[in-house]
Amino acid sequence: MTEFNLIVLYVRNSDSSAAFYKTLLDRPVVQSSPKFSVLPLGGESQLGLWQRDAVQPPAGDESGGSEIVFTVADREAVEAVHDTWRGRGANIAQAPVTLEFGHTFVALDPDGHRLRVLAPT
Repeated sequence: MTEFNLIVLYVRNSDSSAAFYKTLLDRPVVQSSPKFSVLPLGGESQLGLWQRDAVQPPAGDESGGSEIVFTVADREAVEAVHDTWRGRGANIAQAPVTLEFGHTFVALDPDGHRLRVLAPT
């Protein structure tokens, strides 16, 4: 059986994106090579940042059509992460709000990828 453990985002600049995520998530870069970096997300999951001009086979230019979701315990944790990420320079696309599936907010990375923090109902 295969195991899910890596999500890869195509980015304009892997070094600057790695620096953004290292600061935003307070996680180390555990692998770095020219045009590709990896950071741990928790458990066995990792985030790969692959510089778009090096992707094989080449990919389209769209981003923002999906989300990476970070689940937290409760409404207060959503608010705390929002304040922390905003303080670390994240572009907030949706301020904290309660929706039918829970309390949440959305930030964008420098390439427009959507990062949702969610306390499920």
